[in-house]
Amino acid sequence: MRRYVLDFLRKFAYLSTLSLAISCGKKEGSAEMADTESPIVFVANPQAVSEKPIAKLAIGDSAPPFRLPGIDDQYHSLEDYEAFDVLVINFVCNHCPTAQAYEDRFINLVKEYQGKSVGFVAISPNSPIAILPEELGYTDLSDTFEEMKIRAEDKGYNFDYLYDGDTHEFSTAYGPTATPHVFVFDKNRKLAYSGRIDAHEKPGSGNAEDLRNAINATLEGKALPEDQAQTPAFGCSIKWAWKNEYTLKKNEEWQKREVTLEKLKPTGLEKLLKNDTDKLLLVNFWATWCGPCIMEYPEFVTMQRMFGERDFQFVSISMDSPEQEEKVLKFLNGKASALPNYLMDTEDKYEVIKIVGGEWDGSLPITLLIEPGGNIAFRAPGTIDPLTLKKKIVDHPMIGRYF
Repeated sequence: MRRYVLDFLRKFAYLSTLSLAISCGKKEGSAEMADTESPIVFVANPQAVSEKPIAKLAIGDSAPPFRLPGIDDQYHSLEDYEAFDVLVINFVCNHCPTAQAYEDRFINLVKEYQGKSVGFVAISPNSPIAILPEELGYTDLSDTFEEMKIRAEDKGYNFDYLYDGDTHEFSTAYGPTATPHVFVFDKNRKLAYSGRIDAHEKPGSGNAEDLRNAINATLEGKALPEDQAQTPAFGCSIKWAWKNEYTLKKNEEWQKREVTLEKLKPTGLEKLLKNDTDKLLLVNFWATWCGPCIMEYPEFVTMQRMFGERDFQFVSISMDSPEQEEKVLKFLNGKASALPNYLMDTEDKYEVIKIVGGEWDGSLPITLLIEPGGNIAFRAPGTIDPLTLKKKIVDHPMIGRYF
């Protein structure tokens, strides 16, 4: 409901702003509007688009123009950076482990060149609708505009971070092949370098040598040797919107997976919570009569899809009465809960509460993140904050953000 209210308010604000602009003789998107310091009203609308040609810039080519919304709620264009002698454009995203591996190096490089007439901007070219949950196994965030804002705040981005995920209107003109992929332009906005930040993906093993070398040479007005001017960009492929057929296919396949339900006795619960496995176990206690439980349940299915190929397993435990098996299974089928699902095979709820322990007061839902051996790494009584829980999972030593 909150999302719909926010969307309504944004659209209302947009119409009010547009009306004011017209009354002043200015159109939205005009130079006069673009120069204002007032926050823009931008509602992301990632959509399926027909395949577009993707450029491949050569050394000496001009920087293609762009005008894109940033996470600071302002539009940014190529002209905004004309005062800099060198402009670095980094095509990057939230979810890619390689992009995350280079993240701190890029932030530190921006600090290093403060006051040296070098501008830095990052652009996320990815379409959120072309990304599967299964592709998010090394992150807590996908690549939506709102999630870009979260990542920028979490990491303290010191550069403009722009979104081109709706239709890739401008990214295709640059032709990034992976995230991250950097482009360095000189004072006249001619391409001086494109490719990797450095040749060492693992954090701590590289220090942005290739990008730094390109910036320094360009500042000095020197051309890089031909074999250094363009390097391969290693990382996650760009998620172009016209490649979402596979995403739709995989989502459909998940919906068709068999959903099963097994009854679990208290002794079985004791064994399960000891987690005699080599996986991080996420356990959610819920019931069909619990409103908050059924509202948040799809988030757990998404987490299983995100982290299921790693050392992780989500387990659902219903606290409905044993005779409600058919009702529980119907709900689970509706949520495509193709994972270990259990129904407590006892009417004694207090026995279950005692087994779970940890001062659980018996209220639902409750969620536990359990390490091998039974240690509870995280406990969430009541409804979860999905983002907090995803962070707890991906930042756990058993999972991690990098290969």
